[in-house]
Amino acid sequence: MRRRWIFLAPLAIGGILLFIAIGGEVVLQLWNWLLPPIFGWRQITFWQALGILALCRILFGGFGGRGFSRSKRMTPELRERFRQRMRERCGFGPSTSESKGQ
Repeated sequence: MRRRWIFLAPLAIGGILLFIAIGGEVVLQLWNWLLPPIFGWRQITFWQALGILALCRILFGGFGGRGFSRSKRMTPELRERFRQRMRERCGFGPSTSESKGQ
C-alpha cells in the first residue's frame, strides 16, 4: 500500500499543478482577449490571472467539500417568503399603497 502512494503522490501533485496552470492560462487569455478591446483595461500577467482565479474561487466557488448553501437548508415556505420579500424590496411586488387599498 505504501508503495502505491509513493507513485500516486507525485502524480496527484503534478495533476493539481497542471490544473492550476491551465486555469490561470485560460483566465489570462480570456481577460486579454476580451477586456482590453471592450473596456480599454490593461492586459494582465499570468500571476495576476492566478490571483483573479483564486479570488473568484473564494468568492463564488468555495473550497470544495459539501459547502454551505442556504437554499438547501430552507424549507419551501421560507424560500417563498424570502423571494416575496426580495421582490417587494426591489420594486417588483405590490407596493404598500396598493396593498393598503385592497
